[in-house]
Amino acid sequence: MGSLLRQYPRDQGAMESAVEELMPRLLPVEPCDLAEDFDPSVPPRTPQEYLKRVQLEAAQCPDVVVAHIDPKKLKRKQTVNVSLSGCQPAPEGYSPTLKWQQQQVVQFSVIRQSVNKHRNHWKSQHLDNNVTMPKSEDEEGWKKFCLGERLYAEMSVATATGENPGIDYVQIGFPPLLSIVSRMNQATITSVLEYLINWFGEKDFTPELESKEDDRIPALNLLICLVSRYFDQRDLADEPS
Repeated sequence: MGSLLRQYPRDQGAMESAVEELMPRLLPVEPCDLAEDFDPSVPPRTPQEYLKRVQLEAAQCPDVVVAHIDPKKLKRKQTVNVSLSGCQPAPEGYSPTLKWQQQQVVQFSVIRQSVNKHRNHWKSQHLDNNVTMPKSEDEEGWKKFCLGERLYAEMSVATATGENPGIDYVQIGFPPLLSIVSRMNQATITSVLEYLINWFGEKDFTPELESKEDDRIPALNLLICLVSRYFDQRDLADEPS
């Protein structure tokens, strides 16, 4: 879908009829005699000249208006409804206990309140010279900032040199430090999360867990636990045994 078309009536009578159907007139507009020197290009001097100018502008509207739409933007905004009926629980050994989940929720609540309380303190902390935060609408800039230029460019993270010049966050991505996140309003945080989700979708990021001892399992369990238990997305929560 590359464009949307809207058809406008051509003649004045058809236009008035269409307008009447969409928005009935509240006050009648009677024909008026205007001076011979009436110039629609200058600001109207009387109510009659204003109404006449509006009629002339409406008559000059094109028959067809084309809106150019980027299909990629529409695709990103689409939502998919997935039925969770019959959703299978995690295999044995992959899901944490209910007691562990409750402990994480309590701990997260305490940390969240502490962060909100000290937000101004962290916001005032000095950032290193290499930290340049992109503007909220700069999607590509935020991808480079969070993921690092190497991963963004799909280059190998490993370096050929044996030297250790220190951590280069420009190359490997800046972590979500409180000194950085505290400078972002909620709208920017939401936008950045959407940018990263889009990137994962474009790259078909679907890692497979190799075993119960996989180092990523605790982090994934923590995210699912907080979303389901703390933020009340119960469709993701495990049924208590």
